[in-house]
Amino acid sequence: MALSRSRFSQSDIVYRRYSEGRLMALRVNRYSWWVHWRELADYILPRRYKWLITPNQMARGAPINQHILDSTGTIAARNLASGLVSGKSSPTSPWFRLKIGRIDSTQTGPVSLWLAECERLMYIIFAESNFYTAIAVFYFDLVVFGTAVVLEYEDFKTVINFINPCLGEYYVDIDGTYRPCVFYREFTMTVSALVSEFGYANVSDPIKQLYDDVSGANLTRELIVAHSIEPNTDGRASEFGFNPRFAYREAYWEWGGSTSPQGGASSPPGFLRRRGYFEKPAIIGRWDLVSNDPYGRSPGMDALPDVKQIQLETRRKAQAIDKMVNPPLVADVQLKNQPANLTPGGITYVAGYAAAGKPGFASVYETKFPVQEITQDLVEVKARIMQVFFNDVLKVASQYETRSNVTAVEWDLRKSEALVMLGPVLERIDTEVLKPIIERTFAIANRAGILPPAPAEIQGQLMNIEFVSMLSQAQQAAASGGIERLFQLAGGLVGVDPSVMDNIDVDYSLDKFSSLLNNDPKMIRSPEALAQIRQQRQQQQQQAQQAAIAQQLSQGAKNLSQANISPDNALGQMVGAQGGGGAAQ
Repeated sequence: MALSRSRFSQSDIVYRRYSEGRLMALRVNRYSWWVHWRELADYILPRRYKWLITPNQMARGAPINQHILDSTGTIAARNLASGLVSGKSSPTSPWFRLKIGRIDSTQTGPVSLWLAECERLMYIIFAESNFYTAIAVFYFDLVVFGTAVVLEYEDFKTVINFINPCLGEYYVDIDGTYRPCVFYREFTMTVSALVSEFGYANVSDPIKQLYDDVSGANLTRELIVAHSIEPNTDGRASEFGFNPRFAYREAYWEWGGSTSPQGGASSPPGFLRRRGYFEKPAIIGRWDLVSNDPYGRSPGMDALPDVKQIQLETRRKAQAIDKMVNPPLVADVQLKNQPANLTPGGITYVAGYAAAGKPGFASVYETKFPVQEITQDLVEVKARIMQVFFNDVLKVASQYETRSNVTAVEWDLRKSEALVMLGPVLERIDTEVLKPIIERTFAIANRAGILPPAPAEIQGQLMNIEFVSMLSQAQQAAASGGIERLFQLAGGLVGVDPSVMDNIDVDYSLDKFSSLLNNDPKMIRSPEALAQIRQQRQQQQQQAQQAAIAQQLSQGAKNLSQANISPDNALGQMVGAQGGGGAAQ
């Protein structure tokens, strides 16, 4: 859906000036976050951050983790990111389900079969693309920096393709509902990659000259490219030359240089590429939010003081051990320019040794370094770092002492207590990250004709996404413990007051309990089937009651017909009294 670049109109000039002005403003607003991110990168994850976007850097392969002496912070962040990958979007188990109303892919109707086929194809698309690799990098950025972005594009070979921009490259902003929707960035591309991606006809004249150089020496020269993705619903789509039917607009342009709006006739103020999208291609996630901040807070920010402390104490501990193992020495002046044997077991002879009453060599330090105390403090600091990164939450089964008398209620309490802190974050990941990715992937696959046609009865209906990942199941299982304890309490009170069960909607409670445990929905009958069964049971009970009454009447008539009516018994006397004194023969 690229727009033609055969001619540059006034809309190109207007949109170019708007885009560059917006980028500059976003750069100013990001400055304080930018400085904080650098500290996080220095001490936890240096390889996923770019301090400055500078082309043609020859030292980019040099070591960049000079501040890290103890990798506990990096390991703890990696554990949390790995836990999110396996818990929220595992490549080996289902983690989402498509639903239309109460119908999902586990049932047997035609709509359920269509949903199941769509899910199967989407899981194949995610597996064949680079989704799982990209989402792992995304989670790592998210837990360290609090903000992460992944770009989802159509791809002819793999249907979809994901790109992970580095922190420091991009800028984000929010809309009136505090949702992240604006994405700008600066990044570098070589001349060869630029022409390959955007086409020879769309680059500026200076880049064409570099590309046409017969020596090929300029093909690896890097240039800065600017990139923007933002909503196309601001009422300026036509002014900027975009089709208003697209929900989002995207543009690439060469940053600065001859392609500025003030360039000459040979350097028009054009774009490398402009496109429109029906769905948002820039997926922006935040860990935790404060008010209307566009960027998120992270466990890495909370752990940074401890991570700095552990680096300092590790350095001090190494210095103490080094001074103990290889201490600096003080020597008698007689040994100056004299041979000395400092090897283990070696002897150095000093004149006047006995007369002086002191050894020829002595350590400068006469104190014992507190290595053991530093080691113990490091253990405490490392434990705090692991807790800040929720490593204890992800190891809820192994962190507790194993006992044979652990009850189910106690286990549910442990799980619910462990997951309570991750709850809001998991919900935000679902709504800001995974749901938009699933929706865009479904739309791309549908437009490509990969998905089967939808049944006629659901045309125009909204589709819901239900997350069934391991962490979602754990949260739901913890919530189900409350329902279980309510039934236990009510069951104990039935003996005291049988009417206590009138307070509980048993049908809804069982349905909700089964849903929280992620059971097959077919285990619980539909309200229609349940009503039919109860109606049949009521009819059977009524028929049984009528049959019992009829049997009792029949038995009574039979007994009466066989009764001995004579003047000598009470029955005969009663009949005789009623009938005028006739005697039975």
